Amino acid sequence: MTENGDAPDGGSREGALDEGLRVPSCERCPALVESRSRIVDGVGPTDADLLFVGEGPGAQEDEQGEPFVGRSGGVLDEALRDAGLARADVRITNCVRCRPPDNRDPTTEELANCRGHLDAEIERLDPALIVTLGKVPSEHLLDRSVAITAESGEVVDARIAGASRRVLLSVHPAATLYDRSQRDGFFETIARAGELSGVSERDEGGDGQSRLGEF
Repeated sequence: MTENGDAPDGGSREGALDEGLRVPSCERCPALVESRSRIVDGVGPTDADLLFVGEGPGAQEDEQGEPFVGRSGGVLDEALRDAGLARADVRITNCVRCRPPDNRDPTTEELANCRGHLDAEIERLDPALIVTLGKVPSEHLLDRSVAITAESGEVVDARIAGASRRVLLSVHPAATLYDRSQRDGFFETIARAGELSGVSERDEGGDGQSRLGEF
């Protein structure tokens, strides 16, 4: 394989699959088209057993073109490390792929416009577990009202992208920045995500980071 993931002959099955999940252009949501600098697609393996779904890109995500790379992304990365998970082992995506103006919540119409892309990603991955990061993705995927602080850590079954899926509800990592009392619960939820999905197990004699190497 070459550095960019392509096979020497120019073909890459994994690269082709990943390209199939990218959205090269979209003009469905005028406010988002005006606000964004780029479309921010999901990142991570296209056969990941663990999928994290956030709300939408923020300023740094819009700038760098990758979900959860700002302050909240730093919290998520820390929780993943604490759980013995590498970011490269999981897939991270959002309900909408374009930054809403002033980081507002996406509207119902904007969520609906982008739902086909999210469903295609979920169907392609067929993950063992979906983790919803915050109220918006939780309500969007479960199609009901969610009291996210009270329900964080709960596992529910929901019909998503044509199949029954296990969904683990979680507060948004940004919540831990504004309310430190949320931090322990968030870290416990991420650890549970690794265990439920089978992606990692806590290291029973140590720091839970045996798989991370230099990550």
